[in-house]
Amino acid sequence: MTDRAQPIDDASPYRSSPVFDETDLPAALRREHRTKPGVWGVVRAMEGSLDLHFADGTPTRLVTPDRPGIILPDQPHWVVPGDRMRMRVDFYTCPPPMSLNGDESS
Repeated sequence: MTDRAQPIDDASPYRSSPVFDETDLPAALRREHRTKPGVWGVVRAMEGSLDLHFADGTPTRLVTPDRPGIILPDQPHWVVPGDRMRMRVDFYTCPPPMSLNGDESS
């Protein structure tokens, strides 16, 4: 990914969303939206998978329990849940630790 600042190794999320499944994932997360300026998001699948789509040309990312999806500040995005999944989003005011990024090469 581009425009990634240096991560802070001891960063903790300042907030986490509730855990959602494919039946109660809010419509607002299924349509294009953005994180706030200065806020990074980490989409985590606890079970199953979901697609993380980006409106800025960044390739779609398959998010799985061992492969979180990173959202840059103010990056337009939306999610499409798999058939069975549970997920949440963690929010950071600094770049999340690299250990959270998973394989960002695809």
